[in-house]
Amino acid sequence: MGSSIVTRHNSVPTFSTQTLELDKPYQLADDVFWVGFYNDQTGLSANPYVIVDGDEAVIINSGSRSDFPLVMMKIMQTGIVPSSIVALIYQNYDPRLCGSIPHMEGIIDRNDLKIISDEANHMFIRHYCDRTRMLGLGEIGFEFRFRSGRSLQFIKIPYAHSAGSFVTFDSRSGILFTGDLFSGYARKWDLLLQLKPECYRCLDPGTSTCPNQISYCPVADVMEFHRVIMPSERALRFALDQISRVPFTVIAPQHGWVIRKAEDIILLCERLATLQAVGIDGAIGNRAFSELGDTRAVKERLHRT
Repeated sequence: MGSSIVTRHNSVPTFSTQTLELDKPYQLADDVFWVGFYNDQTGLSANPYVIVDGDEAVIINSGSRSDFPLVMMKIMQTGIVPSSIVALIYQNYDPRLCGSIPHMEGIIDRNDLKIISDEANHMFIRHYCDRTRMLGLGEIGFEFRFRSGRSLQFIKIPYAHSAGSFVTFDSRSGILFTGDLFSGYARKWDLLLQLKPECYRCLDPGTSTCPNQISYCPVADVMEFHRVIMPSERALRFALDQISRVPFTVIAPQHGWVIRKAEDIILLCERLATLQAVGIDGAIGNRAFSELGDTRAVKERLHRT
């Protein structure tokens, strides 16, 4: 198709910029951009990302149908034209991630466009997909390669929060795109996580009332998000185990804050690894596993009818 990437704008802010302009795309690394926004009504940020390599581009979690105008405007502000987008990656089937597929297909207008996700997500994603070929992670060897040889690696984290959830690692930038893992509600939000020194010494982390009298605790919002979204403590800990051997340096989740400081990543890993009352574990409390699934009452009732 020829070259379809124009020169990237020098005005795109990067990590070294002191003041973030969140109405514009934000450059996380060379040719990696955040193109999302914060929704005041839901208290969630939407964090689609774009990776550019030569005359090819890939979008990770393009967003909902209503997100499309703003997300595409920011994509084009990076200097990308839509026809350069060769693949759409969806880390689960939530409509907040993939609802904009029909609009993306229309504006990209490539017969060779690919949708990449875990096979378990395809039965849901196909309801948004009109004509694009869908590829499963196993089908492509858990890797996407640009023509230059640059690769994106996919690591499955099943049931964190859906059966087909996975993370995406860009080895060139060191960024791990984690979907709902490490996401958070954001009652007060900025794109980059900025923990205070007191947070590292906190003996009661993740509570709604800060023992150090700090007015707002983003760690509490991350913990609450995982208690609600993740199905169980085992699923969450398995996801953390799956990423433990990936040599990432930055975490870029689907909601909440981009986490770039090593001490912040370590703190959140430790907090999430010991988080309790997650999903069904919080719903059933301390009931023993042996107490669950007793069907005797059902049998007795049916025998009486």
